[in-house]
Amino acid sequence: MKSIATWIRECDEAPFERVFQHYPEVCLLNARRQDVPWNQIKGLLLSGGSDISMEYLKQPVPNPALIEDADPVRDAWEFDVLPKALQQKLPILAICRGLQVLNVHLGGTLHLHIPNHDSAKFENIQRLRYSPGAEYNFEKVNSSHHQALNEIGYGLLPEAWAAEDGVVEQAKLSHYPWALGVQYHPERDPLYQALFDAFVDEVKGLQL
Repeated sequence: MKSIATWIRECDEAPFERVFQHYPEVCLLNARRQDVPWNQIKGLLLSGGSDISMEYLKQPVPNPALIEDADPVRDAWEFDVLPKALQQKLPILAICRGLQVLNVHLGGTLHLHIPNHDSAKFENIQRLRYSPGAEYNFEKVNSSHHQALNEIGYGLLPEAWAAEDGVVEQAKLSHYPWALGVQYHPERDPLYQALFDAFVDEVKGLQL
């Protein structure tokens, strides 16, 4: 049994349970509910959720009201375990907020509000344009958020953008065994199961 560390908010538990029921050989350890023994971890899943707290951002925040529903306890956990995962070269899948956490940790900044990008919430479908070398390519994604990547962190390589407003929707960590970040929500639609297949294959193949 291979264990993956994560922090999943209550409203997202059911979608991730549906996704990971395909992988009985993998165990998700949700730090929101339990202690996570890091010496047993073989992968890191950074899931969606609230905005990153101001004290973790590497940029001015002229209007604190733009930071919505910050969770400092979650921030402390994710910004503690992410450098450990990177140092150990663990597979990393970063979703929505998770991509933002990855970018901020690598020295990047965020657009603190994108007008109208989240106006339709979970039904907001974005057409994407991809770089030629993108391994995972979906014509449309279910992307709804009010923050996104601005200045790109060190080593992070964008490979897909929303066609209408240019928001970075997918990026990978270069010169790293396997780390992928997406701004959309692959856990909400079986269309994106291939992303989780690839992540789990990397976790299962890891020799530590």
